[in-house]
Amino acid sequence: MKKKDKKDNCCNFRENIKKLLYYLKKDEIDYLEENHECVHYNKNAYIYRENDYPVGLICLAQGKVKIVKSGVAGREQIIRLAKPVGFIGYRALLADEVYRASAITLEPSQVIIIYKEPFFKVLKTNSDLSLQIIKYLASELGFSNSRCVTLTQKHIRGRLAESLLILAETYGFEDDGNTINVSLTREDLANLSNMTNSNAVRTLKQFEDENIIKINGRKISILDFSKLEKISKLG
Repeated sequence: MKKKDKKDNCCNFRENIKKLLYYLKKDEIDYLEENHECVHYNKNAYIYRENDYPVGLICLAQGKVKIVKSGVAGREQIIRLAKPVGFIGYRALLADEVYRASAITLEPSQVIIIYKEPFFKVLKTNSDLSLQIIKYLASELGFSNSRCVTLTQKHIRGRLAESLLILAETYGFEDDGNTINVSLTREDLANLSNMTNSNAVRTLKQFEDENIIKINGRKISILDFSKLEKISKLG
C-alpha cells in the first residue's frame, strides 16, 4: 500500500535533494520543489515494477529497498540494495526505457518523486548536474560489473560471505556494533547470493558453527569480520 502527499514536509525535500544533487541552484531547487510528490510505502510494497515506464526521478528518503530482477521460471535475483538518501530507477529514466527490474521495500519507506519533464528541463541547462548524474551511473555500472563476476565465478561460501559484507556496508550495524541493521528472509539472502534457499540455509549454519556469524531469526551478527572477508576474497 502507498500513500501520496504532494510537497509533504516529512520527506524533507530540500534537505534530501541538496545532499544528492549538490550542483542545483536555488531557483532550480525551488522549481523542482513545485514539481514533486512524496510517497509513503508499507513493507513489501512495490515502488515500481519491471516493465513500468518511469514517471520521474525517484529518491529514497527513508527506509530500505531491494532492486529485484525476474529470471528463468520467475526466479528472482536481487541485483542491488538501496538506502537513504539515494536514487533508484534512474537508469531507465535517463535511457527513456521501461524499468528492467522492480523496486520492493524491505521496511516502511518514503520516496521523493521529481516529475520527469521538470527534471529534464533542469538537467539540460545545468552541465555540472549532468556530469554528476553521469558519475552516479558510472559508479553503479562498476559495482554491477564486479557483482557479475562474483555471482558467476565464486563458490557458494564466497558468494554468501560477500553478500553479508555488502549488507553490512550498505545498512551498517545496530547499537551492538555486530548485528547487521536489516532483516532479510533466507529467500532474500539466497536471491542476493545467486543460490537456492537450501544452500543459503546450510551455508549460514556452517558460518555459525565456525563462529563467524550469529543468527537470531532474521537478524545476523558478524562475529569474525576478517574471516568473512577472507572467505569472500578467496571465493
